[in-house]
Amino acid sequence: MTWWCTGVRWRVGGGPALGWYGEGKGERESPLAFGDVLAFRAVGGRRCLGVWRGGRRTPCPAGAVLSGRGTRAQCAECAGIDRAHSVAADTMADDPRPYHVYLAWFGSGMVKVGITGVGRGSARLLEQGAVAFTWLGRGPLMAARRAEELLRSALGVPDRIPYAQKRAVRAALPPAGERAAELATAHATAVALAGWPESLERLPCEVVDHAEVFGIEGGTGKGTGSGAEGAAEGAAEVGRLGGVGAVVSELVEGGVVMGTLVAAAGPDLHLMERRGRRLVVDTRLLGGWQLEALGKAEGAADVVSSVPVKPVKEAPALQGGLF
Repeated sequence: MTWWCTGVRWRVGGGPALGWYGEGKGERESPLAFGDVLAFRAVGGRRCLGVWRGGRRTPCPAGAVLSGRGTRAQCAECAGIDRAHSVAADTMADDPRPYHVYLAWFGSGMVKVGITGVGRGSARLLEQGAVAFTWLGRGPLMAARRAEELLRSALGVPDRIPYAQKRAVRAALPPAGERAAELATAHATAVALAGWPESLERLPCEVVDHAEVFGIEGGTGKGTGSGAEGAAEGAAEVGRLGGVGAVVSELVEGGVVMGTLVAAAGPDLHLMERRGRRLVVDTRLLGGWQLEALGKAEGAADVVSSVPVKPVKEAPALQGGLF
């Protein structure tokens, strides 16, 4: 049975998990825990994962082969179907479900506004790698959309922050109190704006912090591995990020990724390699690949990651405008 990786999934109240799809077998998950050693080889070529709609996956009719560099595991045709039925495309104006408007914090001066279905809870914030967030309002989709646009235009708050910018600041965060204070200031300014949609209920500022869930601060112990990974695990405090050295830029046929999981945020897995390099794996790159686990013999041998990497970009300048 062939299982194709679908990337990282997050569940509210739980940690990250790798998702898998098997045609005719549905979906499954493999939970990930900080301190675990991840060791796998990409095989079988990268394939389009088709379209996920209505709680089920429709396989790509063309069985398209994809580049290893793209962060979306879909061909152009399947991606177009997804976009045509997404909330972001504004093609669902009559959607009866309630939506939350939120403010998400990713680093000092890096606050964004967004919306998510109330039924999803805070899963969307975990998926984006938001270090902290607070709800702003709740109401119909189009009212939530109007509030989102109001904040973008009046306060200069973006609705998107590139993942490269998020990971560049993740290793040097201010204390939790400062994060909460920045969000509280942003929240107070946002809910006081004129033009707030009447059908959108204002919600109080209640900051939720994900730093411990992500493992990027507040260490939970030391790695306890032995053999080939022992030195790396002993050097890395599990649950504490400690910096980023390089980022995987693509997966290639036969390429190996190996290291101890020390943190995870959004689609990013932060690994400590045996030789001390801190490597980020953007799991959007894993989607569409078969990942073959390395055997114990390979894991104990002098095997290291053998996929293309790139340096982490420097942290950008602080956001202008209100924040």
